[in-house]
Amino acid sequence: MAHLFDKLKLRGILRISVRCKHGPNHWSVQQRKKLPKDKALEHFDEYYGSIFGKQWEDIRASLLIKKNKHIAVINNFSDVDRTKLELQCLGAIHLKSLYNVYKNNMDGQSKTKSMLSENVQNPMDSVIENMQLSDIESVYPEGHSYSSQSLNSEEDTESSIQKTDALQPVKLQSIEADLNEIEIDANRVIESPTDQSMLYEYVPSTRLKGLDGYILESDYYKFYNRGANFKVDIVKESTLPFPEHLHPFTFVSDSDTIFPYPKRGSTGVSDYYLFDGGSLLPVLALDIKMGDVVLDMCAAPGGKAITILQTLMPRIVVANDASESRANKIHAVAKQYLFNTDMEKMFCITQRDAREIEDKDLYNKILVDVPCTTDRHSLHAFENNVFKPTRLKERLQLPELQSDILTNALKLVTVGGIVVYSTCSLSPVQNDGVVQVALKRAWEESDSVMVVKDMSEALSPLQSLYEFANIGSKYGHLVVPTLANNWGPMYFCKIERVR
Repeated sequence: MAHLFDKLKLRGILRISVRCKHGPNHWSVQQRKKLPKDKALEHFDEYYGSIFGKQWEDIRASLLIKKNKHIAVINNFSDVDRTKLELQCLGAIHLKSLYNVYKNNMDGQSKTKSMLSENVQNPMDSVIENMQLSDIESVYPEGHSYSSQSLNSEEDTESSIQKTDALQPVKLQSIEADLNEIEIDANRVIESPTDQSMLYEYVPSTRLKGLDGYILESDYYKFYNRGANFKVDIVKESTLPFPEHLHPFTFVSDSDTIFPYPKRGSTGVSDYYLFDGGSLLPVLALDIKMGDVVLDMCAAPGGKAITILQTLMPRIVVANDASESRANKIHAVAKQYLFNTDMEKMFCITQRDAREIEDKDLYNKILVDVPCTTDRHSLHAFENNVFKPTRLKERLQLPELQSDILTNALKLVTVGGIVVYSTCSLSPVQNDGVVQVALKRAWEESDSVMVVKDMSEALSPLQSLYEFANIGSKYGHLVVPTLANNWGPMYFCKIERVR
């Protein structure tokens, strides 16, 4: 005890220095406060800003608005006529009617100009060429033109063929030869190759510390090498099919009106299903016909599968997801919209890893809405955010997972069947990049032949509601959010198996 009193006296006599805490604005304090959504926004600003240019400002502002715009799909198992009337009284318009009006108007013109023209300068080319410069702000300088080294004569020849030939094979070039010449910025990015067909993403260029395993940038590049030197035909489609019994309602552009929460009708199920307007397009691209056998490989929470059922055409719809919790979400949606209805018998929920489904030649329509960075969700969510430090490795492996799932779908679908691949990400890696790899893998592993459907002309009547990115995509179509119509992002690509 005496020793303790001596210590107290000594502290009173001597001035003992104590390390001061940093102020609230110190960088170390701010770094600890940084949330996953903040990291997501930094990543998007750097990556998407270089791809979309000035358009990124509008996209960014739209994504930061927490509530996006919805479409209401009427539930055919509730009171359809009453629900239609109520939505029309709110000022909502049937999307099919709007589409037909614009399409008839465009068909009456002598020269129809597609809103998604192929003959534009590809912003990805500029990114690829200028990423080797030290200053990131030099990307997309005003008055930029391609250097003579960036395009060779062979590519020029192919470009001229694309303008005249509707069935254009896309030739994917190898990036392997360029990897050794790239100077790596060890702080933040993977440098890009010089081939415009090889898409890329900023990822850490060194090992990922703090994890049991780590990913090297060279491993990430290998993902694209598997898509080199492969050709696929592109077939134009002029019409977007709207099934007779599918009733999607929306509000006009710039409208701030929102749909009220759906009530239950006389049959005990909800009147309509609300989901992002971009999510409807992959369902329409499936072109559901009478008697189709449909598989939704990654179905949770179940909105697209429910919408497919609303066409009243499939013989059966199988809604699958990998985890029990996600499968339970599908059960909950089915109970709310299909409970005690005849269509409930045509709706099957399964819990399997989409990469391991082996029901070959059973499904003629497959929707592949894969796990992705879910860009809008990542900017608002804390829990289950893929930009959490603990999920960094998982995020970098997303393209590999996505290509595995899509490859399996392409091998499972029947000859003459349709596969629609979709994500809610703006990333070209997860979109066109995954498609090109999966097409090559499916051909190598099963000798199946696919064609990609160019739906630019078919989608052009929707120009008053949807903004489609014009970044030189080779395969699919990308809905980007705008302040006037805040839905998306939604990428989708329609693929038909012909052999």
